[in-house]
Amino acid sequence: MLDQKFFSVLWTVLFFMIHLGLIVRAILRPHREPASRIAWVVVIIVLPVGGILAYLFLGETNIGRRRVARMRKVRALLPLASTLHDPDLKAISQVPQAYQHLFRLGHSVNGFDVVGGNRASLLADTHASIEAIVADIDAAQTHVHIIFYIWLPDTSGLKVVAALRRAVARQVACRVMVDGLGSRIMIASSHWQAMRIAGVEVATALPIGNPLLRPLLGRIDLRNHRKIVVIDDRITYCGSQNCADPEFLIKAKYAPWVDIMLRFEGPIARQNQHLFVSDWMGQVHEDISDLLRLPAATQANQAAQVGQVGQPGFSAQVIGTGPTIRYSAMPEVFETLMYAARRELFITTPYFVPDESMLAALCTSARRGVATSIIFPARNDSKIVAAASRSYYAELLAAGVKIFEFQAGLLHSKTLTIDGEISLIGSANMDRRSFELNYENNILFYDPVLSAQVRQRQQSYLLESVAVTAEQVARWSLGHRLLNNTVAMFGPVL
Repeated sequence: MLDQKFFSVLWTVLFFMIHLGLIVRAILRPHREPASRIAWVVVIIVLPVGGILAYLFLGETNIGRRRVARMRKVRALLPLASTLHDPDLKAISQVPQAYQHLFRLGHSVNGFDVVGGNRASLLADTHASIEAIVADIDAAQTHVHIIFYIWLPDTSGLKVVAALRRAVARQVACRVMVDGLGSRIMIASSHWQAMRIAGVEVATALPIGNPLLRPLLGRIDLRNHRKIVVIDDRITYCGSQNCADPEFLIKAKYAPWVDIMLRFEGPIARQNQHLFVSDWMGQVHEDISDLLRLPAATQANQAAQVGQVGQPGFSAQVIGTGPTIRYSAMPEVFETLMYAARRELFITTPYFVPDESMLAALCTSARRGVATSIIFPARNDSKIVAAASRSYYAELLAAGVKIFEFQAGLLHSKTLTIDGEISLIGSANMDRRSFELNYENNILFYDPVLSAQVRQRQQSYLLESVAVTAEQVARWSLGHRLLNNTVAMFGPVL
C-alpha cells in the first residue's frame, strides 16, 4: 500500500513537472505571437493529457536537429546567391523606383537579385501546363529537375512519368523529388519504382517514416509544398499546380481544381534551380552544386536568346520560404505588397488564415481607397480553414474589401496583382501553414503586359464567382458565427 501511494505521488509530481515545463516552454518559445502563447497555455491547462500530446506533435516548428544541421552543410557548399547571375543581367532590370523596395525585401529572404531578360507565358489551364511540361522534357538536352507537393498516378501524372523515362533514355539527367505526405500514393505505386529502374533519380522530401516515432525527429506536418520544374537551367515553371489532373481524384467532390501555372525562360530559371539544388542536396547525398556555377557568359547568351532586339525581357525574382528560412518572411512579402498598392489590389487564395498584421494590411488597403478584392473558393476541401476564413469576412467587408466566392470548382490559384504592374504567383497560401510550416516557392515580377494577363485570368475567376455582402454575413445564424469564430481562435495553435 505504501509503495502504491509512493508511486502515485511520484507520478503526480512527474506529471505536474512535465505539465509546468511545457507551459514554460510554450511561453518562452521564440518567434511566436502573444496570442499563440496564450492559446497553447490554455490548451495545455484545459486538456492536461491531450494538450501535452498536441504540443509535442504540433506545438513547435521543429524540422529536426539533424535536418537543420544538414541544411547548414548544404548551404555552405552552395555558391552565394549574389553570384548566380552576370552583373549585366542585374543592370538591365527595369523595375521603377516606386517598386524597387519590394524586390529589396525579396532579396532579404534568399539573397536572390532581381534580374532582367526574362520571358514568360501564362498557360491556359492544367492540361495545357502538363502538355507544355511534357514538351519541354522531350526537348531537354542536359537535365530535368522537378519538385511537386502532390504527384498522382493519374493521366497527367503518368504523362510526365513517361516523358521522364523517354528523357533518361536519351541520357538526360532527370531528378525528381516529391513530398512524403502529399505524394504518398505515387511513392507507393509501381510507377515510382519504374522511374527509378529506368534511371530517373527519385527522392522523397520529408519522409514520414514511423508516424509514432516521427515527432521525435521533428514536427510531422512540416511539408515541402513547392512546385518547381527546371529544364536545362533556362526554362522553369512556377504556380499553384500540382502534377495531377484537374479532376483530382483523391478529392473529386471538390473538382475541378482550378490552378495557374506560368512557363518562364531566362535567368530566373537559375534561382529556381538554386531552390531545387538546396532541397535535393538536403535529402540526397549527391553534390550537384556545380550546376549553379554555369559561366556568366552562358547566362548572358541565354538571356539574349530569350529577349529580342530592343526588348530586354521583364524583371523577376524568386522568393523561397520555409521553416529553415527567416521566420515571417512570407507574411512580410504579402503585407509589403499590400501596402505598395495605390490603385488596385487583387488576390486569389484557397486558404486564408491571416495573422493580425496581414488582416490589418488588407483592411488598410481598402480604407486607403485602393480597390481591394479577394476571391476564395465557395467549397473548400478543408472545412476548418473555410470556417476560419469566413470568421474574417465581417471585418474585411466593413473595411471596404470586396469578397467573392468561386463557384466552378475549387479555386486553388494563388495570385496577387497590384496596380496591374506587379504580380506574385507561386505555391504560398495566405494561411499560417504557408507562413510557418511549409517550404514554398514564388516568383515576383514587374511586367505590365504579363501582369495584365494574370489580372485577366483573375477576372475570368471573378465571372464564375458570387459576391459576398455584409448583409449576407449579418444574417448568418448564431451557431454559424460561433463555429467560424471558435475555429479561428485556434489559428494561433496551428
